Amino acid sequence: MVRYREPMTFRSPADAQLNADVTWAAFDPIAYVDHNYRDLQAEDAEILHIVRDHFGDHFREHTTGPVSGIDVGAGANLYPALSMLPWCDEITLFERSPSNVDYLKGQVESYDDNWDQFWRVLCKREAYGALDVDPRAKFRETVRVQQGNIFDLLHEGQWSMGTMFFVAESMTTCHEEFARGVECFLRALAPGAPFAAAFMEHSLGYHAGKHFFPACDVGESEVYKSLEPFAGEFETVRLKASAAVRDGYSGMIVAYGHRDSDSNIPAG
Repeated sequence: MVRYREPMTFRSPADAQLNADVTWAAFDPIAYVDHNYRDLQAEDAEILHIVRDHFGDHFREHTTGPVSGIDVGAGANLYPALSMLPWCDEITLFERSPSNVDYLKGQVESYDDNWDQFWRVLCKREAYGALDVDPRAKFRETVRVQQGNIFDLLHEGQWSMGTMFFVAESMTTCHEEFARGVECFLRALAPGAPFAAAFMEHSLGYHAGKHFFPACDVGESEVYKSLEPFAGEFETVRLKASAAVRDGYSGMIVAYGHRDSDSNIPAG
């Protein structure tokens, strides 16, 4: 079904901090993990519940062989990749920051114990709990780390499932770059591929160690408009969990669905 699509009219101030302006090598993954992922927080548990059910429902209805997955802007977060693990024979962790790339490469051989609590939440769904190999062994065999810029992600339709958590709105203050980041993510997925993405709502920016990084002020409307031209049926959910992980944002939004068919996707 071809749907009417309202054209996006995002405007960015002349003094916007663009993605290319940011010193991504200064991102401190250890400090970031210590603050955000050393312990399982209510927001992440809620996200894991949504994502595991979405992927589980998709592959229960589509009994295909192993597929390829991508986590765009993986940063220092492993649980998006863990959420794809049961169905993939290859997962690409695509990340720009050299310090985050080093962190991810160091996790591939045997990831740290703090990620076990995230895996346990996923295992409440049968597809994860029934995995017939140790998840660390599966992770080691499946995951590869690739350094790159989201705007250079030109492999149209290459991956069969994908995630992008706290990336498009957390790399720039520019609404146009935010929307382009979402587009690059979805264009990398094959038609019909299941996806999940998460966004900080009305974020003012954030620290990773001593350095401050920019964010784009978006809410559910902006998230919906960025996804709508490239996704088929999808949902956006504002998380119920209300405890602030950090200062400077009003909530979290999760979007999940499937990439649209080629016939409905506008040309790039």
